[in-house]
Amino acid sequence: MSALLLAPMEGLTDFHMRDVLTRLSRYDWCVTEFIRVTDHVHPARLFFHACPELHNGGLTAAGTPVHVQLLGSDPQMLAMNALRAVELGAPAIDLNFGCPAKKVNNHGGGAILLDTPETVHAIVAAVRQALPAHVPVSAKMRLGVKDRSRMIENAQGIEAAGARWLTVHARTKEDGYRPPAHWEAIAEIRSRVGVRVIANGEMWTPEDAQRCREVSGCDDLMLGRGAVSRPDLVGRIRGADALPWQVMVEAQLAFVSHMETGRRLGTLPAPGAPDQEPVRWTERGALGRYKQWLGMMTRGYAEAVPVFEQVKRMKTLTDVRQLLGRA
Repeated sequence: MSALLLAPMEGLTDFHMRDVLTRLSRYDWCVTEFIRVTDHVHPARLFFHACPELHNGGLTAAGTPVHVQLLGSDPQMLAMNALRAVELGAPAIDLNFGCPAKKVNNHGGGAILLDTPETVHAIVAAVRQALPAHVPVSAKMRLGVKDRSRMIENAQGIEAAGARWLTVHARTKEDGYRPPAHWEAIAEIRSRVGVRVIANGEMWTPEDAQRCREVSGCDDLMLGRGAVSRPDLVGRIRGADALPWQVMVEAQLAFVSHMETGRRLGTLPAPGAPDQEPVRWTERGALGRYKQWLGMMTRGYAEAVPVFEQVKRMKTLTDVRQLLGRA
C-alpha cells in the first residue's frame, strides 16, 4: 500500500504544524525539521524541543509517527546523535542531504554533500551501524548540486550503506524550489537501485500527485509546501472529499492556540527526558508564523485571500481570533 508523508521543512513543519496537519489528514509518518550536528552529542532537551512528540512515544497527538532528521558532515558525530535520539524514543532516523540553504551548505551540510558521495555513504553507514537493527535509517537527497552527474552514485551509495528507503527531491541544489520538479530523474534513480524510493517535489494537487506517480514510478510520495498550502491535500489524494473553509478556520484557531500554549504531549516523560516544558512561541513569533501559513493557504483557498489582506496588518493574536470568529 502506498505511503503519503509530511516533509521536513525548516521554519514551517514544526511541532505545532505537525499537530494540526496530522489531525486533519492521515499521514503515514512525518519527519522533523533538521537537527544540526557539529562536534558534540546534543543534550536530551534539544531533541525534546525539536521533537516534543518523543514525550508521546514518537507520535503526534493524532497518532502519526515522527521520524527525527539529522544534518551534518561528521559520520561519527551523526551516529552518536542518532543513537541518542533513538534512546529518547525516535522511531526512525532520517539524514538530510537535500537542504539547499547557503548557511547550511557553507558549513558542509545538506545538499552540498552530494558532491562527495563517499561522505554521503560514510554518514549513512556510520548511523546504520550505530543503531539497533530494527530502527530504520533513511536519507533524503536532491538530484545533485549543480547537475545530476553524481545522482546515481549517491543513490547507490545510500542503498549500499544500509538505508531502508530513500526520498528524492526532484531538483538540484541550484534549482532551489523553482519549478518544474524533474520527476523523470526519480524514475532513473528508481531503475538503478533496489531500495524503496519516495518521490518529493512540486505536488500541489491530487492531479500533480497522480502525474508524479506516473512519471517517477513511485507509489510513495512526500508532500511539502502543497500539504501546508492545502491541508486536505493528502486526504484528497486518498480519495476523500475536500475540507470546507470553515474546517480550515477551526484549524487556524487551533494552530494559534497550540503555538501560544505549547501544548504538551503524553502524561509521563520518556526515559531520560527532562521535565516536559511547553514548546511555545512569543506572541510576535506566533503571529508571524500564522501569517506565513495563511499566506501560503491563499494559493489553495480563495476564501483565504480576503482574510490574509486583513491579517497581514494585524498586531495581536486577539485581533486574529476576533476575525476568525467572524469568518
